[in-house]
Amino acid sequence: QIQLVESGGGSVQAGGSLKLSCAFSGFRTNHNLLAWFRQASGNDREGVASLFTGTGRTYYADSVRGRFTISQDTSKKTVNLQMNSLKPEDTGVYYCAARPALSKGTWSDSPAYNSWGQGTQVTVSS
Repeated sequence: QIQLVESGGGSVQAGGSLKLSCAFSGFRTNHNLLAWFRQASGNDREGVASLFTGTGRTYYADSVRGRFTISQDTSKKTVNLQMNSLKPEDTGVYYCAARPALSKGTWSDSPAYNSWGQGTQVTVSS
């Protein structure tokens, strides 16, 4: 059974930084797509960044490219999201999600993911 556990959320002022971590376990293979999504109050869930664990290839939403970095730590079995130059519009609940690397759908297609973490709150104040 796949398990995803997020950590690292919190409150920060605009311009600050936070690092989120997603500890994963239960994968049958090393070829998976892990992603971070976020959901602000009243909004749909949106893809923030993703990473293929087999190749290391990454994807970013236009709104975070150049400010956020997704990476993996294979020894700790975590996928991390370093968030710099945070803006109030980055506020929301951040979720870690996973699916097999060869599954259908774009990286930001949330219904295509079959495993989700419980979410962690990120609040950026102006």
